[in-house]
Amino acid sequence: MNTTTSPRGLTGTVTRAAVALKWAASDVLTVARRNLMALIRIPTSLVFTMLQPVMFVLLFRYVFGGAIKTSDPGGYVNFLIPGILVQTTVFGAVNTAIGLAEDLQRGLIERFRALPMARSAVLMGRTVSDLFRNVLILIVLTLVGFAVGFRPHGGVVAYFQASALMLMFAFCLSWGFAYIGLAAPNSETAQAMTFPLVFPITFASSIFVPPTSMPSWLQGFAENQPVSQAAHAVRGLMLGTPHGNASWITLGWAIAALVILAPLATRKYRRAA
Repeated sequence: MNTTTSPRGLTGTVTRAAVALKWAASDVLTVARRNLMALIRIPTSLVFTMLQPVMFVLLFRYVFGGAIKTSDPGGYVNFLIPGILVQTTVFGAVNTAIGLAEDLQRGLIERFRALPMARSAVLMGRTVSDLFRNVLILIVLTLVGFAVGFRPHGGVVAYFQASALMLMFAFCLSWGFAYIGLAAPNSETAQAMTFPLVFPITFASSIFVPPTSMPSWLQGFAENQPVSQAAHAVRGLMLGTPHGNASWITLGWAIAALVILAPLATRKYRRAA
């Protein structure tokens, strides 16, 4: 029996796959647009989301900054701003958990599942919309950083490379938060579930202070955990200073998170009530 696939059959398969991919991408963009429109219609939510990192910048720049010594020739502000940018994008990824928990609580997930749309569109649309939200916050926070004295020396290209790296890192982490959002019964619980995960890796890190200033038993964790590596990489790229393999390590953490967490979140979505 001849099982050879004809060129016409192969072309038809490729065409169907391309069409399916096109419609899936369209569904993802539709869901992402829906999430962004909801953000625009509630501008106070966006304002308070931006206000928190700005308050962190002002607090550490003008209240605590004088007591924190760093080796950076630009002063503590040049050490602080790249770290705050990383922290902000990680905190922004938490919105994935809260948003999905709200959709699940309101019954929107069930409505989406009943529609003739790609199953991946809900999760991808949420993570993509949160990525765009992070981009907007990153732009605002960069302007605030320049206003308070931040002066990067790595050049424009390196600044964009650092921004792309931290955005990718946060995007990959958002798949883990997507799992939390689908597992939580409501948005309040989802936010509470993210607290013990996010705060240790952001505050016990090199975001605000050098790990060498911490107790010896904490230094190893603070130096090598993913958020610290991301902060090292972003800080090195933006300031034009040596940062070893931090960029590659951060990229490795991001890819590992995506490979592990995305299937878990997808499986949880399929089982979500």
